[in-house]
Amino acid sequence: MLETIVAIYAQTMERHGSRKAQTAKIDGKWTSWTWTQVDRKIRSLSAAMVELGLQPGDRIALLSENRPEWAWTDLAILLTGGVNVPIYPTLTAKQIAYLLNDCQAKVAFASTPAQLAKLKEAAAEVPSLELLVHFDGAIEGARSLDELLALGEDRLSAHATELDKRREAIRPDTLCSIIYTSGTTGNPKGVMLTHRNFSTNATSVADLVDIQTEDSCLSFLPLSHVLERVAYYVFLFRGAHINYAESMDTVAQNLTEVSPTFLVSVPRLFEKIRARVIDTMAETGGVKKALFEWGLRVGGEFHGLKAQGKEPGPMLGLEYKLADRLVFSKVRARTGGRLKYCISGGAPLSKEVGLFFKIIGITILEGYGLTESSPVITCNRTTANKIGTVGLPIPHVEVKLAEDGEILARGPNIMLGYFNNPQATQDTIDADGWLHTGDIGKLDADGFLSITDRKKEILVMSNGKNVAPAPIENALITSSYIAQAVLIGDNRNFVSALIAPNFDSLARWAKENGVPGNPGDWIADPKVKSMFRAEIDRLTTDFARFEQIKEFILLREELTQEKDELTPTLKFKRRVILANYGTQIDSIYGSETVKA
Repeated sequence: MLETIVAIYAQTMERHGSRKAQTAKIDGKWTSWTWTQVDRKIRSLSAAMVELGLQPGDRIALLSENRPEWAWTDLAILLTGGVNVPIYPTLTAKQIAYLLNDCQAKVAFASTPAQLAKLKEAAAEVPSLELLVHFDGAIEGARSLDELLALGEDRLSAHATELDKRREAIRPDTLCSIIYTSGTTGNPKGVMLTHRNFSTNATSVADLVDIQTEDSCLSFLPLSHVLERVAYYVFLFRGAHINYAESMDTVAQNLTEVSPTFLVSVPRLFEKIRARVIDTMAETGGVKKALFEWGLRVGGEFHGLKAQGKEPGPMLGLEYKLADRLVFSKVRARTGGRLKYCISGGAPLSKEVGLFFKIIGITILEGYGLTESSPVITCNRTTANKIGTVGLPIPHVEVKLAEDGEILARGPNIMLGYFNNPQATQDTIDADGWLHTGDIGKLDADGFLSITDRKKEILVMSNGKNVAPAPIENALITSSYIAQAVLIGDNRNFVSALIAPNFDSLARWAKENGVPGNPGDWIADPKVKSMFRAEIDRLTTDFARFEQIKEFILLREELTQEKDELTPTLKFKRRVILANYGTQIDSIYGSETVKA
């Protein structure tokens, strides 16, 4: 078993050096590198790090969007025994300064002039920081990546023995990375992950989701996030091909340009794709809309029988093949037409969204994990996929439920602990090595895990009733008119919700129903409110009476990272949201006050 990223890297260079490794768009043109070409850059950068005096165990920060240089820098850090501290490019200078000080970073890399500007501002408050490096050329106050590559190329022979010595010294329990949690509450904590944590996770997942050397992916989920990080190590392990999206805004275009076979994402992307397809068909109307709706009905019946272990009849099978050729193949073409599987993680994926993609011929394999588990604990796999669950435990990882339903996990993927925070470590990993995830779940008769909610996010109402918000929120966003839904009810006597409309769908509805004006007018219109009332009631009818949404507020815009309402992985920062909309929430509950 390969138990270090260094061992995985060495195997790939030996077996797949001539194969295409990375592709990125430069000056409007897709440019590729083979693994051998990538290896030369990584070795040169490693030699430059030795020349600059960096020592094993030094923390090196990496502030960058997804791009080939991220991977070059990461692997150079690891091959010299350093510790990569990735930083989300969406963070502010103040937030960056906190992370750099907490880990005592010695060097920091930045991608663009904008990111370097934030890094320079942060550096003024970080005494440990000795060097700034910029990916995109020379800028005053920072050395360029090209300069370091040239330096390393020149000193590669001189430092060959030292580089070999450092690689040989790396062990499975050597610290590989400190990844700071998104921080939905309080300051982020530095999760210490070892080479064994990452390598065992990557090699296990590669087999379970059947990634082969011939496969390719589109990388757009932040590499600062542990899910995309381990996905990149999976592709490194297989010697497969990584395409880097230009940005989050160009994902749809880039999908059709590079035609990947795999896609890793959080549920929000899949929800948006589903909503866009349904909305487009509604706008088209006529025969195409009717044909699409017929196809969905046929597909629902077909896969419903499959899920029950029954074989669909010949006529239904023929209808489904016809629907696939006439309707679903055209939808798949918008994703490049070659997707074999999609991997979903980071948050719960609604069963309706998973089934929609299954019907149109794209299988989503949902998994579960935390940064603290590097990250995968369970996942569905190509040979065992149960929609609505997060799958079975991966090899060598144990899962059990505590008395209160909390998910506990133990295995080679569990972190060393939190950096410089032994108390938080002790609170999270018990004496027997079980990681207390903070998530509530259930195991079915076949051992498949389902996530009920976050333990800390359970709403405890003033009448003593407990409400899990995630299942209700996930039900609501299956509406083509609802982009986001946040439940409120902690210490309250009834449940309410903040609803961010899907304004594209709402614009079409407003036009069809004679509602004039703009989004600001629509959310106050009685007809619009009545429509949302009906949607909410329709989608929550199966929940208990005390879980029903009595009141709701329509928001003028979606919740965003810019307003600090979402983490970089698009999870809700509920305390921030409650504070931002406190006045409106107070108007629902009268004299009651919001308790964050």
